[in-house]
Formats: sequence, structure tokens, C-alpha cells
Amino acid sequence: MPLETRLSAFMDGETSREEKEELERLIASDPEARRIFNELKHGSDVGRKAFDDVLKEPVPLALVRSIKSAQAPKAREPAPRLSRPSLKLAPTGRQALAAALILFVVGGGIGYLFGMQPSSAPAATPASPAPSRTWLDDIAAYHRIYAHQPRHVVEVQATEADEIINWLKGTVGVKFNVPDLAVDGLVLQGARMLIANGKPVGQLIYKDIDGDVVAICFMKDEGVADDGNFDETIRDDVSIVSWHRNGTAYAVVGPSSDAMLDEIANRVSSEI
Repeated sequence: MPLETRLSAFMDGETSREEKEELERLIASDPEARRIFNELKHGSDVGRKAFDDVLKEPVPLALVRSIKSAQAPKAREPAPRLSRPSLKLAPTGRQALAAALILFVVGGGIGYLFGMQPSSAPAATPASPAPSRTWLDDIAAYHRIYAHQPRHVVEVQATEADEIINWLKGTVGVKFNVPDLAVDGLVLQGARMLIANGKPVGQLIYKDIDGDVVAICFMKDEGVADDGNFDETIRDDVSIVSWHRNGTAYAVVGPSSDAMLDEIANRVSSEI
């Protein structure tokens, strides 16, 4: 067999003891064999890292909600277990080599086709500028920090209800009530103020039984038409439901894994 195939089998543990020892000696003594082995190992590591990066991506909010809202199947007699071959998710050395060869051939073909294009082809359209930063980006950044500060998550404690209302109402310029979200398993912790899009924003902080932080944010934002719609967005690991009413922008912020955030926002909209 070609040396690449033998080394791939060696990496996958598919060689006999005698062949394993022979290949170990060959890798130690032959620079060319060592180079091929290192390239195969690097390809396998790159594939495994790419797979691990996919697993770290935030779970889409729609998927979380469909999983939580799905009903559990009724209990039934277990079906007899059928033996089947196991499936390896991590790429083997042989798979990495095949993938590298395919990419090499495809890349060469694409490069050839682009090289055959006439030189008078129009220039590519310049990329459009990135969208400007909004107040939602700012409150998501604040939330990502303060939600993990258990001793400093609020500036004014929940026991000082009058101080919370007078302070935020006078600073933010928005009249509001403090919603009772006990039915959603949320307990008021207190309040804080932050700056978003250059304006003061009031923030009421709640926690659930697991210690996850959910915040209600409001900011004076006159001159924007009310559409009555709730907009849902995810900023990495932070989920936001926002709306606009009577010259005020509102948002409910929480972890992206919270499938009930839209229901909480609906309740807040009617009580605040």
C-alpha cells in the first residue's frame, strides 16, 4: 500500500502490532515519512477543531423554543436493539487526506476557470458599509458583563422601590411601573442605569431560580413611529425582544437559551 495509506491506518489504530512498530521506526528515521505523517496529523487536527467550533455556536432561539415546546412521547415498550456500525464524527487521517485531495482538485479547477475570464470583466462592486451600531448592541454588551457580576448586578436594591422609580424616572425621563414577573419565575433584584446610543437607559434586573439574569430596559426615543410589533434578535449568547411605544423604546434582555423571553416581553409590555 502507499505510504500515505499505511500512515493513515496507523493514525486510526488499524494496524497490527508488528506494522505499528515498523511505522514508528520509519517515522523516527525517515524525514519524508515523518513529513507525510505530520501533514496527515495536521489535517486531522484541523478537521476536529472545525467540528468543535461548530459545537460552540450559540443555539438559535427558534430551535430552543421548538425543543422546549415539544411534547414528550408517551411511554411504550422498548424496541429490540439492532446492532449497527458506529459512526465516527471526528475525521480520520484517511478522511482528512481525501478531503485535502478533493479541495486541491476543486481549487485548481476554479482557479483555471477564473484565469480564462477576459481581462475586461467589470470590477467587483465594493462591499456595502456595515450597519451602524444601535442601542440594542450596547445593552447586549452591558448585559453580558453585569449578568455575571452577582455582587454588583444592581446599583439600587429591590427593597428601595421608591428610590428606583424616582431615580430612573428623573434621569431617563420615562414614567414606568415595576412589573411583577413572579408568575414567570422571576424575582426583582433591583435597578441600574446605563448609557446606550448616547442616551440614559433605565434597567430593572430580575433573576430566575437558576440564577439567570433577565433585564427590562427602557429609553426615551421620541420621533419614532409605533408599529406595535415585537422584534426578536440574538447577539451571540444574549437574546433581546424589543418594541416601541409612546416615544419610548423598550427591550427585555436575557440568555439566548431562554425560550420564554417573548412571553415575558408581552407581560412586561402590558404592566410597565
